[in-house]
Amino acid sequence: MEQAPDDRPAARVICLDRDGRVLLMHWYDHVSHADLWEPPGGGLDPGETALEAARRELTEETGLPGSAVLDGFVEVTRDFSWLGVRYVKTEPFYLARFDGVRPDVDPGELTEEERAAYLGYAWAEELPERVEPPNLAEVVARLTAAPR
Repeated sequence: MEQAPDDRPAARVICLDRDGRVLLMHWYDHVSHADLWEPPGGGLDPGETALEAARRELTEETGLPGSAVLDGFVEVTRDFSWLGVRYVKTEPFYLARFDGVRPDVDPGELTEEERAAYLGYAWAEELPERVEPPNLAEVVARLTAAPR
């Protein structure tokens, strides 16, 4: 039986390298036996703002500096399942730009659950088929079109 939807607040970061590649984390859901790609991010800790969470999650999941996350976001409505839990929520997606080409990623601070699901990462020129959210290309376009 599927649990009630989980609406824990979360934030994600669209990372772009100098050439416009998008950083995607590759995960394996051992409950649904599906793999997916998504931008770094995760749940807010108690008392944490969405921007603070985005910066913390970026550093924890990638080793990239959280200070690169800009202070503007677009809201993205999401409805997905992960590890047997359905998530229905609206999340802020932030933007971080990096001057280099494919900066090194070091996911050194993953939780035990994340380590069990982690398959790797890619700086994608084209989005893979199993990307979450499915409208990620539109999210990237909205973030990069917004005035800074």
